[in-house]
Amino acid sequence: MTRKTAGGIRWLVVAAALVSQLAVAQNATPVLKPGMKLAVAGDSITEQKLYSKYIELYLTVCEPRLKIQVAQFGWGGERAPGFAGRMENDLSWFKPDVVTTCYGMNDGSYTTYTNTIGKTYSDAMATIVTKLKATGATVVVGGPGAVDTKFYAHANNPAAVYNENLGTLSDLARDLATSNGFPFADVHSTMVKAMTDAKAALGPEYDVCGRDGVHPGPNGHLVMAYAYLKALGLKGDIGTVTLSMKDGKATATDGHKVVTSQAGKVNLESTRYPFCFSGDDKSSGGTRSILPFVPFNADLNRFVLKVTDLPWDRAKVTWGATNKVFSKSELEQGVNLAAEFIPNPFNDAFTKVEAAVAAKQALETQMVKDWITRIPSTVRTLDNDKDVESSMRIIEGKFVAKRATLQQAVSAAVIPVRHAITIEPPPAGG
Repeated sequence: MTRKTAGGIRWLVVAAALVSQLAVAQNATPVLKPGMKLAVAGDSITEQKLYSKYIELYLTVCEPRLKIQVAQFGWGGERAPGFAGRMENDLSWFKPDVVTTCYGMNDGSYTTYTNTIGKTYSDAMATIVTKLKATGATVVVGGPGAVDTKFYAHANNPAAVYNENLGTLSDLARDLATSNGFPFADVHSTMVKAMTDAKAALGPEYDVCGRDGVHPGPNGHLVMAYAYLKALGLKGDIGTVTLSMKDGKATATDGHKVVTSQAGKVNLESTRYPFCFSGDDKSSGGTRSILPFVPFNADLNRFVLKVTDLPWDRAKVTWGATNKVFSKSELEQGVNLAAEFIPNPFNDAFTKVEAAVAAKQALETQMVKDWITRIPSTVRTLDNDKDVESSMRIIEGKFVAKRATLQQAVSAAVIPVRHAITIEPPPAGG
């Protein structure tokens, strides 16, 4: 597929490619195994600690059985050669089994694509992949994101031109992933598609790639997290609850326990959460508004209620403080509660885990950028003094221990959630 097509044609090419890529992603082989460590590497967009936070949140509350540890290694202004140079030292304390990369935004130099830009990026990304592959790690090769079609402002370099450049770098990242047998996260096309659809529905002022045109808000970062979670092969089956209106018996899949049930009501205790969302349905400052334009719930967040033997054509379902009416056939086939009920009974618990993840990732930025990455150059400056290196490694160990404490706080924040689902006749005229 070529990205060197003009204007509107390019958007059609991207959209068609995305449909094909998402179909492949549906059948992606799961990358993560229980107990693995996942490193999230990238530039300032990664250092925003939003998509990295959403990835960690998802793995912590939606896939708790995997017990994955996540650490983020974002660095503002970084290009792929920068990470290629620091990765061995900076990753050494974590020893990841899987690494996601997100480079290209700065590598494109905010100008028209040239072969020199492409070669510099490709060579550096190949170095990253080769080094990580030698350690036995799997690399989820991510392409760059996109720039906002309304808010990106660069002299003699409109958004369409720079997105063309980023799209070409994304193709190079895909080729590298394919040639090494690694997953590819198509961040660019996923963001372009979501941005095109969202602006068509909500207007051009709705930013998906940030008000500065480059750094997304929570909405755009959820799109990025979606691309990586799909590339990691996550399947999205959070749980299924089935209730019989005939005998009141209920069943639930792993991660959810039926406490009591009767015809029309089931009380549950869940240790596996659906992913929860923030904000309203129009603000880029939350994650909720982007949901109609990215299949996050359909692909990754299915917490399903099935009701059998319903005596009415329609029924009112109450979950938490919210109720909605569904048809008999919808309830028989299964309703995705995570998509239909925003907010829901998991929001408070989810928010507490989110705060714990954010605190841990904030420390990771400090320990890597302010300390660990400086150790080799400091030791060299001081004539490779062994005592200096030993002292600095002791402090590194203190940071790692502090991070372990925050990692425990993340795990401790995931507590069982008690909640009830009620099925009743619909209101008159409802």
